[in-house]
Amino acid sequence: MKTNKSQTALQNYLDGLLQEAEIEQFNEPKPVMLEEKPLAPILLPTFTTPKIVVEQQVETKIDIEMQPELQPVADEKPAWSQQPFECLLFDVAGLTLAVPLICLGSIYQLSEDDITPIFAQPEWFIGIMSTPAGNLKVLDTARWVMPERYNPELRKDFSFVISIDGHEWGLAVNQVRNSILLRPDEVKWRLKRGQRAWLAGTVIEHMCALLDVEALAKLITDKDKRVTVDKSL
Repeated sequence: MKTNKSQTALQNYLDGLLQEAEIEQFNEPKPVMLEEKPLAPILLPTFTTPKIVVEQQVETKIDIEMQPELQPVADEKPAWSQQPFECLLFDVAGLTLAVPLICLGSIYQLSEDDITPIFAQPEWFIGIMSTPAGNLKVLDTARWVMPERYNPELRKDFSFVISIDGHEWGLAVNQVRNSILLRPDEVKWRLKRGQRAWLAGTVIEHMCALLDVEALAKLITDKDKRVTVDKSL
């Protein structure tokens, strides 16, 4: 019974992530279409002649080049989503995340002695981990993917660090699972990103959220730049 309740709670959370995305898209301002209408007759009073009705005909011209283009909703699916792709499953604070293997580097087992903390860093930065491939910036993944459910105690349960291909940082996670093969039609995709730009979609069959690594990398880079600017002021 406990397992069923946990699965229901997790599915509700996954559904909530996508519902937030749908609400964001629904609340976006819609473009206003300009409608051309003929002007009504205008009554012009005079003091020397009886009142007459003058029908004013104005030709309304709309400069198409000056009007905003009505762009279709952008398809923000990652490039790797166009065909079946393999993903690694791992757990972060009770949430299962799937990351395409093409985006991953290496997996390192983690202990407290492996991390060197750095002072005056943002809360989502755990420290530096020395690896055969060089120093790796370790991020508190839970703070990024589920800030509203975050608890500082969650850091104690991080057991692995997954490096991201092409980046100098890695994700601290609780548990690494198996890899799976996903077809594009098995994913409930987000086509419009607002909050949680890292969320590419959800996979209900595997009860997991699909992580867009490049979108997360952009968020991290932008935050890192802001932190650097603040320190320089």
